[in-house]
Amino acid sequence: MRGRKVRNPDEANVDLTPMLDVVFILLIFFIVTATFAQEEALGLEPPPPPAPQDDIQEQVPAILILVDATNLISVNGRATDIGSVRANIERVRAENPESAVVIQAHPKSKSGVIVLIRDAAYNAGYMDRVNLVLTAVE
Repeated sequence: MRGRKVRNPDEANVDLTPMLDVVFILLIFFIVTATFAQEEALGLEPPPPPAPQDDIQEQVPAILILVDATNLISVNGRATDIGSVRANIERVRAENPESAVVIQAHPKSKSGVIVLIRDAAYNAGYMDRVNLVLTAVE
């Protein structure tokens, strides 16, 4: 053992510069090739401004759909479920074809329920007289 010298192993260094270059090239590639989905908004029109009091001969009746904070639905004061909203709208529309739909929703109600009610009104034939009103929280 006389001629042997104990040598410490050399330190291994890894050059990270090429890996960083590859990461930046991939980042640029994904940014350039990304596509963004166009979101669609709810198609609800604001209620028309009130007419002056002198010109009002007859007020147009409205189908009032209330949605409370627990997502309970009532159509013109009659409690109903989401499946029969369209039938109730069609029944009231048969009585008065000039009526408009007003969805009065509590701010804590689920937006999915409001969208289903709006879709039911669209399927019942109301395409331009569907209004959304949020109730004030007390």
